[in-house]
Amino acid sequence: MNENCIALIDQLIAERHRQGKTQRQVAQDAGLTQSVIGRLESKKAMPQLDTLLKVTAALGCSLTIISEQN
Repeated sequence: MNENCIALIDQLIAERHRQGKTQRQVAQDAGLTQSVIGRLESKKAMPQLDTLLKVTAALGCSLTIISEQN
């Protein structure tokens, strides 16, 4: 898995912990199952954009695209 994706997931995990939410609570707020959140946080598979958008919304966050120019 791409290191940027891993960093994003780490940020989502940190935010969930900061808010004191369980995986189950985030899943309910995002309209997903707890197992989807567990797989996301285990970093075993590349998450789909739709899943990331639902999780970030459930945490009150947003995704931002940043252009890396050389």
